[in-house]
Amino acid sequence: MEYENMPQSSNIEDRRGQGGGGGAMGAGGLGIGAIIVIFAISYFTGISPQVLMSGAEMVGVGTHNQAPPQTAPVDPNDPARKFLSRVVGGTEAVWSEVLPAQAGVQYQPATLVIYDGATRSGCGGAQSAMVPFYCPIDKKVYLDTSFFRDMKTKYGGGGDFAYSYVVAHEIGHHVQDLLGILDKVDNLKQQVSQTQANALSVRVELQADCLAGVWANHANAKWKILEPGDIERAMATAAAIGDDRLQTAARGYAVPDSFTHGSSAMRQQWLTTGLKSGDINSCNTFSN
Repeated sequence: MEYENMPQSSNIEDRRGQGGGGGAMGAGGLGIGAIIVIFAISYFTGISPQVLMSGAEMVGVGTHNQAPPQTAPVDPNDPARKFLSRVVGGTEAVWSEVLPAQAGVQYQPATLVIYDGATRSGCGGAQSAMVPFYCPIDKKVYLDTSFFRDMKTKYGGGGDFAYSYVVAHEIGHHVQDLLGILDKVDNLKQQVSQTQANALSVRVELQADCLAGVWANHANAKWKILEPGDIERAMATAAAIGDDRLQTAARGYAVPDSFTHGSSAMRQQWLTTGLKSGDINSCNTFSN
């Protein structure tokens, strides 16, 4: 992937080297406020509440009567930071044009938080055991950079465009947030069964895949970012993180009613749809 021509973003919050910081629960575990927040982010992202709770217990939700963690010096030439700055800058440039033109909504940038090990988010604790996620409460994407290493060994082999797809998928959730989709889906989830709520989560995730494809379509038109093999590696990542593939690897079989992100084939299908169309309107996963 050729990313050097994309603009750089200043909306990068580098927390690597800070550690997890203090928490608001005390030694006795999670408070009721923290639990409410955790279930809210579980609804939005499909992340298991148990995983979020373990992260919250590790790093806390907020800081009360504690000094902020020490911040490691930021190296502006750090390769990961430079790359992510370009990717986020590319999403900002594209969505600032596409969202008003296609949906009549002004784009408001999200912040990408990069961390290692554990950190705090507006939606609870984040730790390296989690995949990247978007928090609609603080409008930030959280990414432990070790996930890129996992992509090389576990999730399709990685590569710059595959990494960009992951970031663009999470920014896709931010676009959904700006369009009011996340609020509507969250309200619906509270009125239906768990199986139906899971199905809604799948639709949200597939739409974010499609929106990542829409971004790539326009980014390639503007900056010629795609190189031979890029799309194939992104498709390999989409397949590797399908619920059917992950569940089969973990337990030997898949349970479709428990899917929260979609099968490998579905994720590839919707990423391809966005890539080919470049049109938000092609990403209506809720009517298909």
